[in-house]
Amino acid sequence: MSNLRVIAGTARGQNLRSVPGDVTRPITDRVKESLFNIIGPDIQDAFFLDMFAGTGAVGIEALSRGAKRVRFIDRHRQAVKTVRTNLSNTKLADRAEVIQMDAFLALDQKADSPFDYVYIAPPQYKGIWKKALVEIDARLDLLAEFAWVIVQIDPLELEKVDLNNLQEFDQRQYGSTLLLFYVLPEIG
Repeated sequence: MSNLRVIAGTARGQNLRSVPGDVTRPITDRVKESLFNIIGPDIQDAFFLDMFAGTGAVGIEALSRGAKRVRFIDRHRQAVKTVRTNLSNTKLADRAEVIQMDAFLALDQKADSPFDYVYIAPPQYKGIWKKALVEIDARLDLLAEFAWVIVQIDPLELEKVDLNNLQEFDQRQYGSTLLLFYVLPEIG
């Protein structure tokens, strides 16, 4: 496996630790770079939710590129420990909140502030991404007015999901990684 690193921003070039074992699916540099090229400068001052955080690579990239705050959620103790280590090593911990909790329990809690970006990259082949997307779709208080919800899955996992609020506006495939992008439709 290739080394994980921060691609751009204040922590550019910093190596990130991997989570021991096989409970996480690290994002490749190519996918991460493409993702943040799509988001572009809108990441500045954004509130970002990194569900199923794993190594924290996506949320840390967001912080490095100027996100105001990132909340990392993962239920695995080793993942949470790895995220904290990576935040400390990149000197970005002051704008981060790391929570060890099942993502669905976290979604059941009252929102303290809406997120501009929600990143969903759960364990593969278990249908968890669909459940998470449906939960976010039902929790509009979690989403800022022009929020994006981004899902990272294997293309083999793709299937139709019935949503009441969010609408898919883009799909990008990079080898065995598929990114799905959702927004709330503009009203009026």
